[in-house]
Amino acid sequence: MKAIILAGGRGKRLRPITDYVPKPLVPLNNIPIIEWQIKYLKKYGVKEIIICTGYKAEMIENFLATKNNLGVKIKFSIEKTPLGTGGAIKQAGLSIKDKSFFVLNGDTITNINLNQLAKKQNSIPTIELKTKFGIIETKDDKITEFKEKKEIPNVWMNAGIYHLQKEMLQDLPKKGDIEKTVFPDYAKNGKLTTVKFKNVMWHSIDSFKDIEECSLDLDKIIS
Repeated sequence: MKAIILAGGRGKRLRPITDYVPKPLVPLNNIPIIEWQIKYLKKYGVKEIIICTGYKAEMIENFLATKNNLGVKIKFSIEKTPLGTGGAIKQAGLSIKDKSFFVLNGDTITNINLNQLAKKQNSIPTIELKTKFGIIETKDDKITEFKEKKEIPNVWMNAGIYHLQKEMLQDLPKKGDIEKTVFPDYAKNGKLTTVKFKNVMWHSIDSFKDIEECSLDLDKIIS
């Protein structure tokens, strides 16, 4: 299988770090996000990865040029202007001949089982939404119990990974986000599927707190 990593964003919420390096090169336990993602994809048999770059693209290319032991073929799809997730996938997908492929958001770190996802066409893994803050139980305006962050049962969240059929490429916009264009139409017409995952490790690296919390979980990615 082949995979596309969407790594062209500016990562503004991680400033000032991303004023100097692109978000994919932000380190987690001294290893950049992009390298963790490549190792994760390789674990599930991905042989070729197309990385969609834009902001500070040359830094990403230069870093990966020094990594000759990753064991996968790496190509780049450069966005001269921001294309959105849909446009980026459409441009990168032109070189894919396979019937289907994976897409991974460039800030997603997870151990979701891609083999399970690959069994369904046009599929999105979903995970139970977890509260960002501690929970307070109350009764008659009295606080009865404090609880840590917890998953909210039966509230499912897009995990930022996709298994897409090649035919979808023709429906993608040249510029725009797949989540706002194609996915709503496909969902309305019953053309999207999901695989639900519980108790998996999943992080979206959007803040310094995300970096700290994810760093404690990284042994679960490729173990």
